[in-house]
Amino acid sequence: MASLKDVQNQIVSIKKTKQITKAMNMVASAKLRGAQDRIERFRPYADKFYEMLGDLAAGADSSVHPLLEVHEEIKTVGIVLTTSDRGLCGSFNANMINAALKKAAEKKAEGKTVKFYCVGKKGAAAVAKTEYEIVEAYKDDMTHFDFNLAASIGNKVIDAYLAEELDEVFLVFGEFVNVASQPPNTLQILPMSSEAAGEEAESGASSEYIYEPSVEGLLAELLPRFVKVQVYRGLLDTSCSEHAARMAAMDNASRACDDMTETLTLLYNKTRQAAITADLMDIVGGAEALKG
Repeated sequence: MASLKDVQNQIVSIKKTKQITKAMNMVASAKLRGAQDRIERFRPYADKFYEMLGDLAAGADSSVHPLLEVHEEIKTVGIVLTTSDRGLCGSFNANMINAALKKAAEKKAEGKTVKFYCVGKKGAAAVAKTEYEIVEAYKDDMTHFDFNLAASIGNKVIDAYLAEELDEVFLVFGEFVNVASQPPNTLQILPMSSEAAGEEAESGASSEYIYEPSVEGLLAELLPRFVKVQVYRGLLDTSCSEHAARMAAMDNASRACDDMTETLTLLYNKTRQAAITADLMDIVGGAEALKG
């Protein structure tokens, strides 16, 4: 049985750990409010952008812009994987990585080459252990980022697609639903399917637009921006999901600390009672020996 001092030291250590997890929970909660405000302000713009672009693309031929054209042979697939730079957020990063690797395995089984663009240390570290090539790795950028990061990533995948170094591009990100749910989402961003865009536009508001200048001129301007907008939305969703997952993980850790403290306190009391009983037995035995 453990000594009283050992049990007492464990209780003190766990209480200190709980102080850390509670502090991290409060920090994550504060960051979540800011990240949630950013994604809630950006989503209406992204949705309306998609709706308008869907209406444009649905009425245009795929040959009017290279980003609408589907390559004759799909040989190389790019995956933009967004994760966090830091851990301690439960299974959040593992879910993103597993979703990306599952998509990569599907494409590899079809005989295609898969290349990764990793945003976040955790994703880059996981993919580096696999056989897949990492074209770009953006580390230490998820803490503070703006649209420039999305523009940089978007420009790289667009240039690779136009140069036919990539034939398809997928974005894997954590979609923020609420504090309890951040499922991984896989979205194809290149080529943009005019059929899918048209269906999205029809499912949304039934607005009719008058375009000036021509549809072709607008597509040339908006399609590259569409890719960047989708990447930025994925980054915002992942950032918000990371803070929500970390807050939940730290809350679970704090409750686990309470359970362990309760168990160890019970063990401490039992050990102390056993020690007192042993001392009393020694005293009683000594007194009986003296009488004899």
